[in-house]
Amino acid sequence: MSTSGAAPAPILTDAELKLLQALIYQECGMAFDERRTHFLQDRLLRRLRECRADSFYAYYRLLISQQGKEELAKLLENLTVNETSFFRHKAQLDLFQKTILEELLKHKSARREYSIRIWSAGCSTGQEAYTLAMLVTDALAYYYLRNPLPIDMPLPKPLVPPPWRVEILASDISYSVLRHGQEGAYSEHQMSTVDYGYRLRYFDKVSDRYAIKKALKEMVHFDFHNLKTEYLPQRNDVIFCRNVMMYFDEAEQKRLIEKFYRCLNPNGYLFVGHAESLLGLTHKFQMVHKDSGTAYQRLEVKE
Repeated sequence: MSTSGAAPAPILTDAELKLLQALIYQECGMAFDERRTHFLQDRLLRRLRECRADSFYAYYRLLISQQGKEELAKLLENLTVNETSFFRHKAQLDLFQKTILEELLKHKSARREYSIRIWSAGCSTGQEAYTLAMLVTDALAYYYLRNPLPIDMPLPKPLVPPPWRVEILASDISYSVLRHGQEGAYSEHQMSTVDYGYRLRYFDKVSDRYAIKKALKEMVHFDFHNLKTEYLPQRNDVIFCRNVMMYFDEAEQKRLIEKFYRCLNPNGYLFVGHAESLLGLTHKFQMVHKDSGTAYQRLEVKE
C-alpha cells in the first residue's frame, strides 16, 4: 500500500466485497447490502491500515487463519455502531416497568417464585442494562410499599428485598464495549438523560465521572455472546434486543427471533428497537402496545 499522502484509497472489487460480506455474514449474521458498501469499505480500510496489510487478500488470509481470530473480532467490533444511552425510548421503558414488570411481580409472588432474569442482548457500553437494573429495583420497592413483606427488612435495606433475586445479563459481540460496561463509570455527557434522583440513589461521583454503586453493579453480569450461535442465555423473563436486528437480513432475523423464543420463559417478553418490528417474521409472538411503547409477548404455540 503506498505511503504517499496523495494515493487514493483502494476500492474493493466486487469479488473482494462479496468474499468479505460472506465471511461477516457467516461469522455474526450481519448483512451489508449496496446501501452500506461505502461504510463497509471505510471500516475495512481502517483495519488494513492498522494491520499494515498491503492488499485485501493478505488481510483476508489473516482473517480466516487461526492467528487472525483477534483481528476478526476487531473488524466485527468496527462494524457495529455502539450508540446507546441511559433511559432510551421512555415509552418502551414505561411499558416495561409499569405494566410488564408489575404483572411479572404479581404472578411470580403468587407462585412463590422469587427470581427475575432479564437479558440485554447487544448491550453496548452497559447503559441499557444498568437502566433496567434501576427500573427493576424501583418496581420492587413500589411493589412492597403496597404489599409489605411479613418479615422485618434488614438494615441498611438491600436494593433487592429478600427472598427476591434479580439477574441482568448484558451481552455483546464487542469486547471493548463490554469492558466499558463492566467498569460502570460514565461521563457527564453520557449522564445527560439521568435525572437527579437516579444519580443520587444509584451513582457515586468519582472526580469527573459517575460510577455505578456496587449493589446495583452486582445485579448486572457482562458476557460475550455472538447472536449467530446457538449457545445463548436461557430461561429469561424479558429480553431487550434493541437496534440489533436492523443489521441482519430477513432470513437471519427469522432465525434470531426463533432463538429468542426458545430463550424466553413461557409468556416472556421481547423488546426490539423503536423502528424494528416482528410483523411478517413470526407467528409466535403477539404485540403488546401502550402509550406508544411496544413489546412482543411469547405465545405458547404448539410446535
